[in-house]
Amino acid sequence: MKNLAWKLLLPLLVCLSVVSTTAYAEAETKKVCHDKVGKDSKPITGKDGKVVQECKTIKVHKKLEGTEVPVKK
Repeated sequence: MKNLAWKLLLPLLVCLSVVSTTAYAEAETKKVCHDKVGKDSKPITGKDGKVVQECKTIKVHKKLEGTEVPVKK
């Protein structure tokens, strides 16, 4: 009986984990780069003379629009 329960439970857990990860992964991402700055507030340049940049990938959240809350009388 235990073996049958595991055979039914395991595929259900796998399906739920796949569904939850695909729903989470739909966030839109954006790459943002900023110039690296030293302690003296001047931009740091690399060996080739170009300014070194720090880049990060961030999630872009959608703004939700709602209706105004009615004023109580």
